[in-house]
Amino acid sequence: MRKGSDGHSVIVRERFGADPADGSLFVLVNRARNRMKMLHFEGKGFWLYYRVLEAGMFEELPDTGSAVVRLDATQLWMLLNGVSLVAAQKRRKRYMHPAAGASTSS
Repeated sequence: MRKGSDGHSVIVRERFGADPADGSLFVLVNRARNRMKMLHFEGKGFWLYYRVLEAGMFEELPDTGSAVVRLDATQLWMLLNGVSLVAAQKRRKRYMHPAAGASTSS
């Protein structure tokens, strides 16, 4: 957790095979799960957010068999606020707006 935005960009590129400048928010958590960094590229540079818990730890992420776990905004909020994502995997059906630019056939 001593790396800056350049070091975390390398981790995202090499370990996850992703482009750190694609606009995604990348969340990295240490082994003790009490520190988190979020890397986000916006416009002309990187934002690096850092959170250290005074007590407790971040919840474990669902096991996907991969180092990469995709989270939506609700799941990220849950992770940041101590809600177990594993226990809350079953979610009720909700309306999802179609992705911008998605084509529909008639």
